Amino acid sequence: MMNTNITNARAELYKLASSCIKYNNIININTKEGNVIMMSEEDYNNLIESLYLAGIPGVYESIEEGVKTPIEECVKVEWK
Repeated sequence: MMNTNITNARAELYKLASSCIKYNNIININTKEGNVIMMSEEDYNNLIESLYLAGIPGVYESIEEGVKTPIEECVKVEWK
């Protein structure tokens, strides 16, 4: 995570935004009133989706079980 202050962030806004989008960087912007996190919309949406899934009981256990399952034991699904 990159850290910068609000003055530098203002001067480098386009560069910082591009860095978030292209390289998935997260930027901590310090202000007198507190800090702000800058991230790409894609990263934000992924974070929100992860939090949503974490709130559903059994989801992580199901994913862990699926990761441990040998590919030969998986059911083949054909999409039409």
